[in-house]
Amino acid sequence: MEVRADTYLWAIRFYKSRTLASEAIKGGKVKLNGENLKSAHLVKPGERYTITIGDVKKEIEVLSLIEKRQSYAIAKEHYADHTPVYTKEEKQKAAFFQVNISRTKGSGRPTKKDRRDMNDFGWE
Repeated sequence: MEVRADTYLWAIRFYKSRTLASEAIKGGKVKLNGENLKSAHLVKPGERYTITIGDVKKEIEVLSLIEKRQSYAIAKEHYADHTPVYTKEEKQKAAFFQVNISRTKGSGRPTKKDRRDMNDFGWE
């Protein structure tokens, strides 16, 4: 059996459609052993792919081929996830806007004074 890379990534449920999988491959979001590949690349058992989805990098190894989209439980048997587990300390903080005011959860809507304090910090 021969399976294209975009079909395989769709079948193991990493992408909702084959088109999205193909676009991710063309955009360089999917790499085979650190190198770009084409959507028509034929997947072989034992290959390792690095898939970037948003800011998350997943590393998977092909265990067996699957051509049709199945349930998650069945699809999970066809690949091994070798993604390292990150703790909260290892993740980088956001480089952009950070909230300066902390409110306790469930304390309700801000009062007029809270709103004025927020506006003093640049919140509009």
